[in-house]
Amino acid sequence: MQDEPTPIELTKAVADFLRNDIAPLISGHQAFKLRVAINILDLVTRQLALEEGSDAKEVERLRTLLGMNGSVTELNRALAERIAKGEVDLATPGLAEHLWQTTMDKLAVDQPNYASYKREVSRSE
Repeated sequence: MQDEPTPIELTKAVADFLRNDIAPLISGHQAFKLRVAINILDLVTRQLALEEGSDAKEVERLRTLLGMNGSVTELNRALAERIAKGEVDLATPGLAEHLWQTTMDKLAVDQPNYASYKREVSRSE
């Protein structure tokens, strides 16, 4: 275990510093590039905060769906192969729910302000 500050706290602190202290001082193309960098830091912060839990849940869903063990990468590869071979489809129990939850977990990291994502989150609360 690492001492504090955590990687999440560090990336958030850098993003906040750039957003609040540096961004107001920059304009033009440099401001655009700075906003891109801030967005990347925000994305990494969300990945650090959410990915481990969502990956564990995804692995559990895939294990149940496929009846096998493996890493998230191996299980997703196996699922893709079974879909390609026509062995599983949306009529397969649990598949649609798995795909939906995986998509929602990915949007929580990649696009948490996406309007459709926010709408779906508010429906489930």
